[in-house]
Parts: sequence; C-alpha cells; structure tokens
Amino acid sequence: MGRMLVWGAGAIGGTVAAFLARAGHDITVVDASPAHVAAVREKGLRIVGPVAEFTQPLDIVTPAELEGRWGAVALAVKAQFTGEACDQLLPDLEADGYVVSLQNGLCESLIAEKAGPARTIGALIGFAGDMLGPGEVRFGMRDKFAIGELDGTVTRRIRELAGIFADFEPQVEISTDIAGGLWGKLGFMALLYGGTLGTSPQARLWADEELFPLWRALVSETVETALAQGINPAPIHGMDMLAFRVGAPAAGARAGMAAIVDFVRGSPKTHSGMWRDIAIHRKKTEAEAQIPPVLALAAKHGVAAPALGAFYEFYRQVEDRAVAQDDRLAFRLLPAAMQSPVNRAGGAAG
Repeated sequence: MGRMLVWGAGAIGGTVAAFLARAGHDITVVDASPAHVAAVREKGLRIVGPVAEFTQPLDIVTPAELEGRWGAVALAVKAQFTGEACDQLLPDLEADGYVVSLQNGLCESLIAEKAGPARTIGALIGFAGDMLGPGEVRFGMRDKFAIGELDGTVTRRIRELAGIFADFEPQVEISTDIAGGLWGKLGFMALLYGGTLGTSPQARLWADEELFPLWRALVSETVETALAQGINPAPIHGMDMLAFRVGAPAAGARAGMAAIVDFVRGSPKTHSGMWRDIAIHRKKTEAEAQIPPVLALAAKHGVAAPALGAFYEFYRQVEDRAVAQDDRLAFRLLPAAMQSPVNRAGGAAG
C-alpha cells in the first residue's frame, strides 16, 4: 500500500484522500483551514453525492503541525496557493521524492520551477466535486483522471502511482502527453469561467446561438496559445479543440459546443465550482492564477487574445462583486469576441 501526503483536503484532495485511505493506503492530509481540520478530526471526512456516500477518518494536520519526510506528495490546493504550498512542503520532500499536481491550470510549471522538473508529475483532473463546508465534500461525477511525467516517459514511479490512484479511479490513465491534456482542459475551463458571468445553468448560456462567437473566441485563443508552444491540446468531453483553431470551419466549433452542452446537461452539476465560489462562498476563484499565465504566453508568442483579455478584465469586476452576475453580461463581450482572429477569419457562420 502507498504512503502519501495529500496537501489540500477540498473537493479534489479530500475526495482522493478519502478513497485511498478507505482502500488501506497510508494517507496523511494537510489543510490550511482550522475549521475543516477540526471537523475532519472530530467526525471524519464526509463524502456525499451520487457517486458514493461514506465518512472516512483521516490523519489530518495543519501545515504548522506537519512532521516527517515524504516521498510522494499530492498537491491539491487552489492554483493561487501553489507557490506558498510548495515553499511549505519542499523542506519535507525526500531528495528522490515527487509532487503530483492534482490541480487545474498550469500549476506543474510553477511546481517544476520550485521542486525541479524531475520531482514534478502532472495530472489531468476531470471528475466533479464541490466543497460543501467543513468536513463535507460532494463527489458529483466520475470522469477522466490521467497522470504523466512532464517529459512523456513512462517510468516505474508513474506506474506505481497509477496503481495507487486506481483505488480512487479504476480507469486512471498514464499519459505520454500530459501537457496536451492540460491545455485541452484549459480550453474547457475558458468556457467554465465564461459561464460564471450569468446566473442560469452554464449549459443554457453555452447553447445560446447569439453567444457562440464569444465561446468560440475564448476557446480558440487558448488553443492557439498552446499550438504556438508546439502543444496540441487534447480533446475533452467530446470537444475537438483543434476545431477551434483559426481558419477551421465554424461547423466544427459548433459541434464541439453541442458536445460540451450535452455532456454538462448529463452532469448533476448545473454550475461550475468557480461559479459557486463567487455566488455562494463569496470568495476569489482560481482565475488570477490561471487566465493571466495564458495571456502572458499568448503575448510572448504573438497570439492575439482580445476576447480572453477583455473577458478577464470584466471577470475581475464580477469576482470582486463590483458587478452582479447576470446572464446579460456575456453579451457585452461580443464586440471583443468579434475581434478575435477566429471570428475575423471565418466569421461565425458555417
């Protein structure tokens, strides 16, 4: 059985830790929330939802209470806390140990800067979860879960890690192109962030024909940024990301949007986790740690990103609650979307 430190016991880390501990693995969990730590210590971590219902006792500590040395660390904090968490955990990481990023965005790059590429493993997280409150996480849906070395090699440790994670997700995959998977997920996340602007279920906003140029532009600018780095973004949830590249027929992007709408309509989650962060939890999302890095890479490689840039400036006002969430907000971004190369090149017809 594997010994692992899981840093962050929220929707992702908490769900994975609970399943692995229940399967008999030696799991220690770190979380920065005193209320969450206290609740889990008292009653265990409660997993609810359509996938599974159980309560799992966990060995949980705050960062200040952590002791010992670790060979395997699963990092599951929000993207904006990646640097701080790395600074805290690296002194306790074995010289030949590794950190696997159970996060969204480009966190692997920051981890690799701090820990070294050889001590960093990437992961693509597709399953749905929500932090409901201290001591309680909802596991809404199983989905793709892949891990991979940054250089694409299939190593002994990646096979061993896959064996451990199989006790959480039996269909865990070993990827030889984790960067492609992560950039494909970033394209999907551009849509998720766009869906936070309104109050309606995200599938309803994505299916609005008038808003198609906006969704096409947000995904396209992310895809073009990946391609400029020599990375082919992988399909996700039935969406062919290359159908959103500049010059591709609009019909392919429409098919991709139809696929993602069908996928989300089949999910128990009508709104994204970032939508819940703003509307319910009244807290910052991961946007600041996820969208600006894409914009910076776009600028570095000469990729025009007018829609994503305008969206982020507008999104910050919504996140700060200077502007209330409203379905009509997305329509205000259509002028910027029409300036995106993908819409200028071929229009929104087809």
